[in-house]
Order: sequence, then C-alpha cells, then structure tokens
Amino acid sequence: MTISAPRMKSPVSAAAPARNAHSGVSGRTFNVVAGIVLVVFAILWLIPGLFALKTSLTDNGTAALGASAILSDWNPTLKSYASLLGAGDIWNWYIASAITSVVTAVLTVFFASMAAFALSRLRFRGSGVVLLLIILGIMIPTQVLIVPIFKELNAMSLLNTYWSVIFPQVPAVIAVFIFKQFFDGIPRELEEAARLDGAGRWRVYWSLVMPLSRPVLAAVTILTFVGVWNNLLLPLFVLSNPDLMTIPVGLATVQGSYGQRYADIQAGAILAALPLIILYLIFQRRIVEGVTGSGLKG
Repeated sequence: MTISAPRMKSPVSAAAPARNAHSGVSGRTFNVVAGIVLVVFAILWLIPGLFALKTSLTDNGTAALGASAILSDWNPTLKSYASLLGAGDIWNWYIASAITSVVTAVLTVFFASMAAFALSRLRFRGSGVVLLLIILGIMIPTQVLIVPIFKELNAMSLLNTYWSVIFPQVPAVIAVFIFKQFFDGIPRELEEAARLDGAGRWRVYWSLVMPLSRPVLAAVTILTFVGVWNNLLLPLFVLSNPDLMTIPVGLATVQGSYGQRYADIQAGAILAALPLIILYLIFQRRIVEGVTGSGLKG
C-alpha cells in the first residue's frame, strides 16, 4: 500500500487569505473614513446655505443685529420674499437671465461641438497647434478681456442689448475640450461605416456623432447655462438699462439700494439660485455622466 505524502501549502497560497483579509479590512476602513469626510464636508457646505435661508426668513430689523439675533429669532416671516416678488424687477431679471443663458448655451454647444469634431476627426496641418492655442485660452482670465470686449461691442453698437452678454460667452474653451475628449472615445469604425454608406462629414457629425453624445451635450449645456446665469462681471459692464439687467446685476443693485437690509439681500440670492438648484437636481445624473464620459475623471 502506497501512502502519499501530505501536500504542503505553498507560501503564496498560505499568504493569500491573509492578504485578502487585510485588503478587506483596509477597504472597509477607507470606506468609513471616506464616508466621515463626505459627511463633514456636506455639513460645512450646508451651513452657509441654511444660514442664508434663516436670514431670509427673518425680519430686516432683527437681521441687522447680527448672527446671534438671527439664530435666536424663531418668528419666520416671508416679508422679504413678498417685497421682492411684488416689486416686479426680479421678474425682468429672470427673463433677461433666461434669454441670455438659453441662447448662449445653445450657441456654445453648437459651435464648440463643431470645433471639437474638427479637432478630433479631421486631419489637417497644424491641428496640434490649434488645439494647444485653444487650451491655452483657459489660462487667460476673463477680467483681462473685459476692456477689449467692451470696446469691440461698443464699435458694433451692441451695448445694452442681450447680444452684448451672449456673444462674448459663446467661445467656451472648456466646452471644446470636453467635447473633443468625448469624441475621441467614439470608435472610428462607426464613422468609417457611415462613410462607406455615402455619408459626408456633416452627416457623420449631425446624424452619428451628436446622437451618441447626449450625455456630454446635456452636461455642457447645463454647465454653460449655470455659468452664464451666475456671470456678474460682463453684464455689469455692458448693460446699463434696468430692463435688461440679469439676476446677478439686479442683486447688486438691491444690495446697493437696501444697504443693511440683509434679509432682503438673502431672499434675493435664494430666489436667484432656486432655478439652478432645481435644474441641477433634475439633470444631476446627466451632468455626472457627461463629465465622467468626457475623460475628466479624477
């Protein structure tokens, strides 16, 4: 009778369970720490918003006494919201902001996607230099361009019009970069198949690439809309007609007119941010999909 020798565990197989257990503990520890950090940052982010909401629901006289008076007051009132909505100016600001934001977002998506398609799919001399120059545009602060933009719009007689707010914001470098990153990830075999079927460049762009780019389209559209809605500097310089003022410019006039009426100022800020909050909550998934799909992952 043959007796087989007992099998010896190799060092690798013996150490594997220990390593798996160790990695499992490390993973759980990381998840716990990450969760705690996220909760802390969420609380820190919510505190200013909650304080602004509490201030907007406080009487102006009490709000002028300081933070302690605001926090200790438990008689909420909607006087600030009623006065702002009743004055009527904020409705003009909403309309102006909506017009400029929507038109700018549509034009930005259209032209930025075409530029990105050319940089991603077309082969021409100097394409790398063009892309480098476009990316370098991110490094130029907007404040530096205000005076040249103002003079150019004045020469074109576009001051005090919606176009003076729209045109300077259409060339969005970051939008071109995001679109190009997404287009680079689309398989070229699809384009080649469409070309074999007789599709031209425009048909490939409009009927093939753009339908596949819905996530990034939604993300760029929403991010552009939010950026234009919140822009203060450009409308402040190019608009002097009160009927054309956007939300940020209107809030600046409210602050200058009301002085120490902090409740009215906070109520105006919340009313200005409310459409953006609703928009983000509705399209949050699209924004995340578009940004991560464009290659801007951490």
